[in-house]
Amino acid sequence: MKILQVTNFFKPSWEAGGVTRVVYEISKNLTSKGNEVTVYTTDGFKSRLKVIKNRDVDVDGINTYYFRNLFTYLSNNNITIPYYLPFIARKEVQNFDIIHIHEHRTLLAIFVSYYAKKYNIPYIIQAHGSVLPFLQKQKLKKLFDVCFGYSILKNATKTIALHETEAFQYKEMGVFPTNIKIIPNGINLYDYNNFLMQGTFRTKFSINPDCKIILYIGRIHKNKGLDFLINSFSIFLKKLPNSKLVIIGPDDGFKTELELLIANLNISANVLFTGFIDKDTKIAALTDANIFVTPNFSGFPVTFLEACVFGLPIVTTKKGDNLNWIDNKIGYVTEYDENDFCKGMVNILTNNTVKEYFSTNGKELIRTEFSMDNFIDKVKSIYEECILINSNF
Repeated sequence: MKILQVTNFFKPSWEAGGVTRVVYEISKNLTSKGNEVTVYTTDGFKSRLKVIKNRDVDVDGINTYYFRNLFTYLSNNNITIPYYLPFIARKEVQNFDIIHIHEHRTLLAIFVSYYAKKYNIPYIIQAHGSVLPFLQKQKLKKLFDVCFGYSILKNATKTIALHETEAFQYKEMGVFPTNIKIIPNGINLYDYNNFLMQGTFRTKFSINPDCKIILYIGRIHKNKGLDFLINSFSIFLKKLPNSKLVIIGPDDGFKTELELLIANLNISANVLFTGFIDKDTKIAALTDANIFVTPNFSGFPVTFLEACVFGLPIVTTKKGDNLNWIDNKIGYVTEYDENDFCKGMVNILTNNTVKEYFSTNGKELIRTEFSMDNFIDKVKSIYEECILINSNF
């Protein structure tokens, strides 16, 4: 198959979030199975990548177009303006068998879906937790939907939902139920074979071997609930004072406010911000951590799967999307209440039987349900179904 993947950001813009990683894994694995994969993306998230712009380059066997953004500061807010894209899309879109568009409220989605419809090429939308116009920029998202979003979704041959909650959200946006397929993310265990020696992360950041590490990985953004997490952690410290909250990820405009909150709570010595880190350091953190936390999320964070690979129990809240494979199986899904969240963390870290139960279940789920091979097979099956549907019209 000749496959086009469309995404705002691609390797090496890992700091842009989980979508970048998912698109790379799909592209890499499909290429290894003999498919011809092309990626349309832009030249960077926080800063411009030092790559060839506006023409295809080889990235690990993947034909990749890094279209130059008109304004870098807008790309920081996930608003990309790849002005040269239409000139390439107009000529090339007709050559693909199937198109996979990741996140539909983008200029890339507008142009590519337009030419896909014009040339009768089937395309799939995968929103990655952003189906409905909630959280930040609601008015702009609703305006986008009126002008483009509803049409992009309506004309898609299929849509991919990460779970039942997202499937329901597609229906609310007018997508026919028969056009919705649920495929949770997968993870490639081979990427984590190089486990670093226990204690590597603790040594690097001068953390005592007996200290409990509460780990968060993700962007430091207001909508992630990190102020809630810090308040809950301050309560947690009264029960387990020899603990450290480690926050890994790039600042997305909220770190200064969090640092002020931490200072006011007088827990600065117990909170570590690492910033964005490389893969080996992240693996070291996952190896040394005792528990993984995410107070608020949308979609299906790959970080949850990474935590399971390393046997880390998870604590999250009902404010996130519904992932029914977590609660009381590999961790706790608590109320969005600081005391309840604290209770979940304490229960795990003071009861070895519970901790081991969650740890074992998490590792088994990765092996049986969320492997990359399962994920890629399901995605490929939808591609083939869409091509068949299109050929019948």
